[in-house]
Amino acid sequence: MYRFVDLLALPAVQRGAVGLLIAAVALPIAGVFIIGLDIIAVRFAVMHVALLGITVGLLTGADPTLCGLTACALAGAGVAPFARRPSGLPGAMGLLMTFAIAGALLVLSLSGVNATGAFELLWGSILAVRGVDLVVLGILAVAVHLLYRRHRRQLALLLFDRELALCSGVPADALMLALLVVVAVAIGAAIRLTGALLVDALTILPALGARALGRSLRSMVIWSVVLGLLGSTVGFTVALLVDQPPGPVLVLVAGALTLLTYLIPEGATDARPSRRRADRPGDDAVPVDDRVWQH
Repeated sequence: MYRFVDLLALPAVQRGAVGLLIAAVALPIAGVFIIGLDIIAVRFAVMHVALLGITVGLLTGADPTLCGLTACALAGAGVAPFARRPSGLPGAMGLLMTFAIAGALLVLSLSGVNATGAFELLWGSILAVRGVDLVVLGILAVAVHLLYRRHRRQLALLLFDRELALCSGVPADALMLALLVVVAVAIGAAIRLTGALLVDALTILPALGARALGRSLRSMVIWSVVLGLLGSTVGFTVALLVDQPPGPVLVLVAGALTLLTYLIPEGATDARPSRRRADRPGDDAVPVDDRVWQH
Protein backbone atom coordinates (compact mmCIF):
# COMPACT_ATOMS: atom_id res chain seq x y z
CA MET A 1 0.00 0.00 0.00
CA TYR A 2 2.86 2.37 0.78
CA ARG A 3 4.33 1.67 -2.65
CA PHE A 4 0.98 2.49 -4.23
CA VAL A 5 0.80 5.82 -2.38
CA ASP A 6 4.38 6.61 -3.40
CA LEU A 7 3.53 5.92 -7.04
CA LEU A 8 0.58 8.29 -6.89
CA ALA A 9 2.95 11.03 -5.80
CA LEU A 10 4.95 10.77 -9.03
CA PRO A 11 4.19 13.53 -11.59
CA ALA A 12 4.11 11.03 -14.46
CA VAL A 13 1.51 8.89 -12.68
CA GLN A 14 -0.57 11.96 -11.82
CA ARG A 15 -0.53 13.18 -15.43
CA GLY A 16 -1.45 9.71 -16.61
CA ALA A 17 -4.36 9.51 -14.16
CA VAL A 18 -5.68 12.93 -15.19
CA GLY A 19 -5.34 12.08 -18.87
CA LEU A 20 -7.12 8.80 -18.39
CA LEU A 21 -10.03 10.44 -16.57
CA ILE A 22 -10.41 13.08 -19.28
CA ALA A 23 -10.31 10.40 -21.95
CA ALA A 24 -12.83 8.24 -20.08
CA VAL A 25 -15.53 10.93 -20.24
CA ALA A 26 -15.01 11.64 -23.96
CA LEU A 27 -13.59 8.71 -25.92
CA PRO A 28 -16.38 6.22 -25.05
CA ILE A 29 -18.85 8.64 -26.66
CA ALA A 30 -16.73 8.54 -29.80
CA GLY A 31 -16.99 4.75 -29.49
CA VAL A 32 -20.78 5.04 -29.53
CA PHE A 33 -20.50 7.02 -32.78
CA ILE A 34 -18.24 4.31 -34.21
CA ILE A 35 -20.75 1.60 -33.33
CA GLY A 36 -23.61 3.64 -34.74
CA LEU A 37 -21.80 4.26 -38.02
CA ASP A 38 -20.77 0.59 -38.22
CA ILE A 39 -17.11 1.46 -38.77
CA ILE A 40 -15.38 -0.53 -36.04
CA ALA A 41 -12.48 -1.15 -38.45
CA VAL A 42 -11.87 2.61 -38.58
CA ARG A 43 -9.30 2.31 -35.82
CA PHE A 44 -6.95 0.34 -38.08
CA ALA A 45 -7.17 2.97 -40.82
CA VAL A 46 -6.59 5.80 -38.35
CA MET A 47 -3.59 4.02 -36.84
CA HIS A 48 -1.90 4.00 -40.24
CA VAL A 49 -2.88 7.61 -40.87
CA ALA A 50 -1.39 8.54 -37.49
CA LEU A 51 1.83 6.78 -38.50
CA LEU A 52 1.93 8.85 -41.69
CA GLY A 53 1.45 12.06 -39.69
CA ILE A 54 4.15 11.02 -37.23
CA THR A 55 6.65 10.38 -40.02
CA VAL A 56 5.92 13.79 -41.51
CA GLY A 57 6.44 15.35 -38.08
CA LEU A 58 9.77 13.59 -37.63
CA LEU A 59 10.84 14.69 -41.11
CA THR A 60 9.90 18.35 -40.65
CA GLY A 61 10.90 18.69 -37.02
CA ALA A 62 7.35 19.44 -35.88
CA ASP A 63 5.74 17.71 -32.90
CA PRO A 64 5.04 14.16 -34.15
CA THR A 65 1.98 13.67 -31.94
CA LEU A 66 0.29 16.88 -33.08
CA CYS A 67 1.14 16.02 -36.70
CA GLY A 68 -0.42 12.60 -36.22
CA LEU A 69 -3.60 14.11 -34.78
CA THR A 70 -3.78 16.63 -37.61
CA ALA A 71 -3.43 13.84 -40.16
CA CYS A 72 -6.22 11.93 -38.40
CA ALA A 73 -8.52 14.97 -38.54
CA LEU A 74 -7.82 15.50 -42.25
CA ALA A 75 -8.40 11.82 -42.96
CA GLY A 76 -11.73 11.87 -41.14
CA ALA A 77 -12.82 14.86 -43.19
CA GLY A 78 -11.53 13.26 -46.37
CA VAL A 79 -13.61 10.08 -46.11
CA ALA A 80 -16.86 11.87 -45.17
CA PRO A 81 -18.07 12.18 -48.80
CA PHE A 82 -17.80 8.40 -49.20
CA ALA A 83 -20.70 7.97 -46.76
CA ARG A 84 -23.06 8.67 -49.67
CA ARG A 85 -21.59 5.98 -51.92
CA PRO A 86 -22.93 2.40 -52.16
CA SER A 87 -19.73 0.96 -50.70
CA GLY A 88 -20.17 3.26 -47.70
CA LEU A 89 -17.58 4.13 -45.11
CA PRO A 90 -16.10 0.61 -44.60
CA GLY A 91 -14.79 0.59 -48.17
CA ALA A 92 -13.37 4.08 -47.78
CA MET A 93 -11.61 3.05 -44.58
CA GLY A 94 -9.91 0.15 -46.34
CA LEU A 95 -8.74 2.46 -49.11
CA LEU A 96 -7.54 5.02 -46.59
CA MET A 97 -5.58 2.42 -44.62
CA THR A 98 -3.82 1.15 -47.76
CA PHE A 99 -2.80 4.61 -48.95
CA ALA A 100 -1.74 5.74 -45.48
CA ILE A 101 0.61 2.84 -44.77
CA ALA A 102 2.10 3.10 -48.26
CA GLY A 103 2.62 6.84 -47.84
CA ALA A 104 4.19 6.40 -44.42
CA LEU A 105 6.65 3.75 -45.61
CA LEU A 106 7.55 5.87 -48.66
CA VAL A 107 8.22 8.94 -46.51
CA LEU A 108 10.36 6.85 -44.17
CA SER A 109 12.34 5.48 -47.10
CA LEU A 110 12.89 8.80 -48.88
CA SER A 111 13.70 10.82 -45.77
CA GLY A 112 15.92 8.43 -43.88
CA VAL A 113 13.84 8.99 -40.72
CA ASN A 114 14.35 6.33 -38.08
CA ALA A 115 11.49 3.91 -38.70
CA THR A 116 11.85 2.38 -35.24
CA GLY A 117 11.31 5.76 -33.61
CA ALA A 118 8.21 6.40 -35.71
CA PHE A 119 6.65 3.06 -34.85
CA GLU A 120 7.53 3.46 -31.17
CA LEU A 121 5.28 6.53 -31.00
CA LEU A 122 2.35 4.25 -31.89
CA TRP A 123 2.96 2.21 -28.75
CA GLY A 124 1.86 4.97 -26.42
CA SER A 125 1.93 4.79 -22.67
CA ILE A 126 -0.25 6.48 -20.09
CA LEU A 127 2.83 7.17 -18.01
CA ALA A 128 4.43 9.05 -20.91
CA VAL A 129 1.60 11.59 -21.19
CA ARG A 130 2.83 15.18 -21.43
CA GLY A 131 1.20 18.46 -20.51
CA VAL A 132 0.39 19.19 -24.15
CA ASP A 133 -1.35 15.82 -24.40
CA LEU A 134 -3.63 16.79 -21.52
CA VAL A 135 -4.50 20.02 -23.29
CA VAL A 136 -5.33 18.14 -26.50
CA LEU A 137 -7.45 15.64 -24.58
CA GLY A 138 -9.28 18.45 -22.80
CA ILE A 139 -10.09 20.20 -26.10
CA LEU A 140 -11.24 16.88 -27.58
CA ALA A 141 -13.46 16.16 -24.58
CA VAL A 142 -15.14 19.55 -24.89
CA ALA A 143 -15.63 19.07 -28.65
CA VAL A 144 -17.18 15.61 -28.21
CA HIS A 145 -19.62 16.75 -25.55
CA LEU A 146 -20.57 19.91 -27.45
CA LEU A 147 -21.23 17.90 -30.61
CA TYR A 148 -23.41 15.44 -28.72
CA ARG A 149 -25.33 17.95 -26.61
CA ARG A 150 -26.04 20.42 -29.40
CA HIS A 151 -27.05 17.82 -31.99
CA ARG A 152 -28.25 14.87 -29.92
CA ARG A 153 -31.59 14.36 -31.66
CA GLN A 154 -30.12 14.88 -35.09
CA LEU A 155 -27.32 12.44 -34.29
CA ALA A 156 -29.83 9.86 -33.09
CA LEU A 157 -31.74 10.13 -36.35
CA LEU A 158 -28.58 10.09 -38.48
CA LEU A 159 -27.21 6.99 -36.77
CA PHE A 160 -30.61 5.32 -37.00
CA ASP A 161 -31.15 5.94 -40.72
CA ARG A 162 -29.23 8.37 -42.93
CA GLU A 163 -31.94 8.58 -45.58
CA LEU A 164 -34.61 9.28 -42.98
CA ALA A 165 -32.39 11.97 -41.49
CA LEU A 166 -32.01 13.63 -44.90
CA CYS A 167 -35.77 13.55 -45.47
CA SER A 168 -36.27 15.11 -42.03
CA GLY A 169 -34.08 18.09 -42.85
CA VAL A 170 -31.02 16.99 -40.86
CA PRO A 171 -27.78 18.42 -42.34
CA ALA A 172 -26.44 14.91 -42.74
CA ASP A 173 -23.30 15.79 -44.71
CA ALA A 174 -22.08 18.42 -42.26
CA LEU A 175 -22.93 16.25 -39.28
CA MET A 176 -21.21 13.23 -40.81
CA LEU A 177 -18.13 15.34 -41.44
CA ALA A 178 -18.05 16.47 -37.80
CA LEU A 179 -18.59 12.91 -36.57
CA LEU A 180 -15.77 11.43 -38.62
CA VAL A 181 -13.31 14.18 -37.68
CA VAL A 182 -14.10 13.72 -33.99
CA VAL A 183 -13.87 9.92 -34.24
CA ALA A 184 -10.54 10.04 -36.07
CA VAL A 185 -8.97 12.52 -33.63
CA ALA A 186 -10.35 10.54 -30.67
CA ILE A 187 -8.66 7.38 -31.90
CA GLY A 188 -5.43 9.28 -32.48
CA ALA A 189 -5.58 10.65 -28.94
CA ALA A 190 -6.27 7.20 -27.51
CA ILE A 191 -3.18 5.88 -29.28
CA ARG A 192 -1.07 8.28 -27.24
CA LEU A 193 -2.60 6.96 -24.01
CA THR A 194 -2.73 3.20 -24.50
CA GLY A 195 -0.92 2.42 -27.74
CA ALA A 196 -2.27 1.56 -31.16
CA LEU A 197 -3.25 -2.01 -30.34
CA LEU A 198 -5.06 -1.09 -27.11
CA VAL A 199 -7.26 1.76 -28.34
CA ASP A 200 -10.38 -0.34 -27.86
CA ALA A 201 -10.11 -0.07 -24.07
CA LEU A 202 -11.15 3.60 -24.26
CA THR A 203 -13.44 3.57 -27.29
CA ILE A 204 -15.00 0.36 -28.58
CA LEU A 205 -15.29 -1.76 -25.43
CA PRO A 206 -17.25 0.79 -23.33
CA ALA A 207 -19.50 1.43 -26.34
CA LEU A 208 -20.16 -2.29 -26.82
CA GLY A 209 -21.12 -2.60 -23.17
CA ALA A 210 -23.34 0.47 -23.50
CA ARG A 211 -25.05 -1.09 -26.50
CA ALA A 212 -26.05 -4.05 -24.36
CA LEU A 213 -27.42 -1.77 -21.63
CA GLY A 214 -28.80 1.27 -23.43
CA ARG A 215 -32.07 1.60 -25.32
CA SER A 216 -31.49 5.02 -26.91
CA LEU A 217 -28.57 7.18 -27.97
CA ARG A 218 -28.79 9.13 -24.71
CA SER A 219 -28.73 6.03 -22.51
CA MET A 220 -25.91 4.52 -24.57
CA VAL A 221 -23.80 7.64 -24.12
CA ILE A 222 -24.41 7.66 -20.37
CA TRP A 223 -23.60 3.97 -20.01
CA SER A 224 -20.49 4.27 -22.17
CA VAL A 225 -19.10 7.05 -19.96
CA VAL A 226 -19.94 5.10 -16.80
CA LEU A 227 -18.23 1.97 -18.12
CA GLY A 228 -15.29 4.03 -19.40
CA LEU A 229 -14.74 5.71 -16.03
CA LEU A 230 -15.15 2.46 -14.12
CA GLY A 231 -12.85 0.48 -16.39
CA SER A 232 -10.19 3.18 -16.49
CA THR A 233 -10.19 3.76 -12.73
CA VAL A 234 -10.11 0.08 -11.82
CA GLY A 235 -7.64 -0.84 -14.57
CA PHE A 236 -5.18 1.92 -13.73
CA THR A 237 -5.36 1.16 -10.01
CA VAL A 238 -4.83 -2.57 -10.55
CA ALA A 239 -1.91 -1.90 -12.90
CA LEU A 240 -0.17 0.22 -10.26
CA LEU A 241 -0.85 -2.31 -7.51
CA VAL A 242 0.52 -5.30 -9.44
CA ASP A 243 3.29 -3.27 -11.13
CA GLN A 244 2.26 -4.12 -14.68
CA PRO A 245 1.88 -1.99 -17.85
CA PRO A 246 -1.40 -0.05 -17.60
CA GLY A 247 -2.43 -0.57 -21.25
CA PRO A 248 -2.99 -4.36 -21.24
CA VAL A 249 -4.57 -4.24 -17.78
CA LEU A 250 -7.01 -1.56 -18.95
CA VAL A 251 -8.04 -3.70 -21.90
CA LEU A 252 -8.60 -6.76 -19.71
CA VAL A 253 -10.69 -4.81 -17.20
CA ALA A 254 -12.71 -3.05 -19.91
CA GLY A 255 -13.22 -6.37 -21.69
CA ALA A 256 -14.39 -8.05 -18.48
CA LEU A 257 -16.93 -5.27 -17.88
CA THR A 258 -18.21 -5.65 -21.43
CA LEU A 259 -18.57 -9.41 -21.00
CA LEU A 260 -20.54 -8.83 -17.80
CA THR A 261 -23.02 -6.66 -19.70
CA TYR A 262 -23.53 -9.51 -22.17
CA LEU A 263 -24.56 -11.78 -19.29
CA ILE A 264 -27.60 -9.60 -18.59
CA PRO A 265 -30.70 -11.37 -19.98
CA GLU A 266 -32.12 -9.92 -23.18
CA GLY A 267 -34.79 -7.34 -22.41
CA ALA A 268 -33.87 -7.03 -18.72
CA THR A 269 -32.87 -3.40 -19.20
CA ASP A 270 -36.25 -2.43 -20.67
CA ALA A 271 -37.53 -0.81 -17.50
CA ARG A 272 -39.88 1.49 -19.38
CA PRO A 273 -42.55 0.62 -21.91
CA SER A 274 -41.40 1.00 -25.49
CA ARG A 275 -42.98 4.10 -26.94
CA ARG A 276 -41.90 7.30 -28.55
CA ARG A 277 -40.51 9.87 -26.11
CA ALA A 278 -39.66 12.67 -28.51
CA ASP A 279 -42.16 14.93 -26.80
CA ARG A 280 -40.20 14.89 -23.55
CA PRO A 281 -37.21 17.18 -23.06
CA GLY A 282 -33.86 15.42 -23.03
CA ASP A 283 -34.87 12.27 -24.89
CA ASP A 284 -33.90 11.15 -28.36
CA ALA A 285 -36.25 11.63 -31.28
CA VAL A 286 -36.34 7.92 -32.08
CA PRO A 287 -38.26 5.07 -30.42
CA VAL A 288 -36.50 3.86 -27.30
CA ASP A 289 -37.10 0.25 -28.30
CA ASP A 290 -35.08 0.68 -31.53
CA ARG A 291 -31.32 0.40 -31.59
CA VAL A 292 -29.69 3.52 -32.98
CA TRP A 293 -27.01 1.52 -34.82
CA GLN A 294 -29.49 -0.41 -36.93
CA HIS A 295 -29.77 0.67 -40.54
